[in-house]
Amino acid sequence: MKYLLKKQFLLVLILISTIACKTYNKNVEITKVTSTLIENTLLKHTLLSDGHPMAVWEKKADSAKGLILFVHGRTWSGVPDFDLQVEGEDLSLMDGMVEQGYSTYAVDLRGYGGTPRDSSEWASPNIAANDIINVLKWISEENKNKKVHLFGWSMGSTLSLLATQKDAEDIASLTVFGYWQDLDFKIPETTKDAKLKKSLNTAENAASDFITPGSISQKAIETYVKISLKYDPIRVDWRYLSEYNNIDPSLINTPVLLLQGEFDPIAPTERQEKLFKRLKTVDKSWIVINGGDHAAFLEKPRKKFIDSFTEFISRFD
Repeated sequence: MKYLLKKQFLLVLILISTIACKTYNKNVEITKVTSTLIENTLLKHTLLSDGHPMAVWEKKADSAKGLILFVHGRTWSGVPDFDLQVEGEDLSLMDGMVEQGYSTYAVDLRGYGGTPRDSSEWASPNIAANDIINVLKWISEENKNKKVHLFGWSMGSTLSLLATQKDAEDIASLTVFGYWQDLDFKIPETTKDAKLKKSLNTAENAASDFITPGSISQKAIETYVKISLKYDPIRVDWRYLSEYNNIDPSLINTPVLLLQGEFDPIAPTERQEKLFKRLKTVDKSWIVINGGDHAAFLEKPRKKFIDSFTEFISRFD
């Protein structure tokens, strides 16, 4: 049955309090705390990962054939990136994959969207990767231990690679889009005198990923800017980015789909090639989305993007 997303009921409904604590590994505890229906059949869960509350957004498919977790990029959180609602336009990637038969989830990493900063007030790759691993474990357990397709966009691509390398037990496949890292460049260590900035995000930054003229309506750009600034008014501060130097594709045996926008300046071909060639898995595909840039799944190539994504992951359901 086609997913009913057009019903616009704005409402906070139920607080489901399930305080059943499970320890999945020696480092991180996850507890399901609350679930709240927000709007457009979008469900917000709050989980505890190592004692820290994490917002996870969900849209369900009827009799879902698979599960997807979306991981956002450097600046904006899960809802603006993956559930953009524009009147008269179908742009939500979560909705698009629900229509393909998948229940979809999007995590807000520490400091983003519905997830507060932790006591350090910094985000870092290893902690973010551990949070992703434990959100995957929770999703899997909530769905009869079914494995989850992991999708990382932009900075989320490197975080998802790091998470997969650390623990792929609950991962059915990994899709990376907008992959930016040069594996042969060593990211320098964070200096000891690094200071929190807590700078304001801007409308200019929110619109900056829409690179190709005419690829998205002005109405959609304006809506994305408005929603992004609503969910993420303050830019998250990151440290220990040198932890990305630990990414080693030769340790990844999970099926991997590499998606690249044809006109994406953040994800040049030579970096995609290095990653693709060094992946251990033999079950890998590299697809260039014609006419796409860094935000291809929100733009005119959206159908090609969804079709390519679905065709790959459906082999592992």
